[in-house]
Amino acid sequence: MAENNENALAGNAPAKPKPAAPGAAKPAVSGAAKPAAPAAAKPAAPKGGVYKPPVERQETNPYKDSRCCSLNAWFAERFHVLIPVIDYLKKKEVPQHRHSFWYYFGGLTLFFFLIQIITGLLLLQYYKPTEAEAYASFVFIQREVSYGWLVRQVHAWSANLMVFSVFIHMFSTFFLKSYRKPRELMWLSGSVLFVLTLGFGFTGYLLPWNEIAYFATQVGTEVPKVVPGGAFLVDILRGGEQVTGETLTRMFSLHVVLLPGLLLLFLAAHLLLVQVLGTSAPIGYKESGRIKGYEKFFPTFLAKDAVGWILGFVLIIYLAVVFPGEIGLKADPLSPAPLGIKPEWYFWAQFLLLKDFSFENGEFYAIIFFTVGAIFWALVPFLDKRASREEKSPVFTIIGILYIAALLINTYRVFAEYGF
Repeated sequence: MAENNENALAGNAPAKPKPAAPGAAKPAVSGAAKPAAPAAAKPAAPKGGVYKPPVERQETNPYKDSRCCSLNAWFAERFHVLIPVIDYLKKKEVPQHRHSFWYYFGGLTLFFFLIQIITGLLLLQYYKPTEAEAYASFVFIQREVSYGWLVRQVHAWSANLMVFSVFIHMFSTFFLKSYRKPRELMWLSGSVLFVLTLGFGFTGYLLPWNEIAYFATQVGTEVPKVVPGGAFLVDILRGGEQVTGETLTRMFSLHVVLLPGLLLLFLAAHLLLVQVLGTSAPIGYKESGRIKGYEKFFPTFLAKDAVGWILGFVLIIYLAVVFPGEIGLKADPLSPAPLGIKPEWYFWAQFLLLKDFSFENGEFYAIIFFTVGAIFWALVPFLDKRASREEKSPVFTIIGILYIAALLINTYRVFAEYGF
């Protein structure tokens, strides 16, 4: 018992400190220094994971405390992501020189395209893309729907003016050498937009299902057959060997679904490149001091662009009222083709070249000529090395003059022979 009590008392007594190991740090003397403040406790690491410090995230709306009117504050709180875009547009400048007038045709083309979308959506409310009902719905829109004739005429004239402004924009860009480095992709996207615009004209021509449109489409879709694989393409466009109601349906789907989707895609890329790369001045103008100054893109240049849009709209209304297009006769596949069948005016030059190449295998060589010319035109930024070095390139200027001369001369020849 005594032995057990001694062991119990020994267990209650404080344990004697063990002697420190040689070289170990001596404990601090009590009262010699104040203990350091305890460090902030870190959150415990998740079980089985690694500790990750909290991330300080940026305020989602950095403009919420900005001083502005209540309406601006309301929009800034909800659309604040657009504010840097607007600030960028305010900083962007457009050079002013004697050729600055040509810059406005790009925006004018965009305006005509917007008119096409709006009027096209209105026409879709009544148009029926079938062989039995297409022409009747066309006549109904023209004669029975309130202001339907005006919407239809505005749609037709804005299409023609869109193609016309695209031609001007393309050639002015070419002669100003705006395709040079680093704007090669801008030129390529514009070339695709030009082809898509012509595609709109070709696919929309048949939709009224009148006599002229029917036989012009019959002739136009016949041309690709002379090249290898062209018959397959014709079958896809026509939906068979001849132009039928199936062709009308396919042209309609291309006109209102596929082509608008592709055009919007390339248009977005083109506009993005224009904003990022800016507007170029002609070669040598900056060095020679022929730039009169710079004006802000937003709002100064856009305000002037808007004036051009208003004038363009007035021109459309004038042409729609004073020079309305005719309805024509309903298409009859069994009737003979009328005299003077021709495509829309923007295909006249190609149409005449096909007639000039009327010898054996002539159409094949004409299509090869078109294809090579189009590829060369699209690759001009990569071929014109002098312009990329900011040097004048008279050879390519002469080539551009030959292109536009061929188009104008052949177009006039068709007009002189067939009229409008």
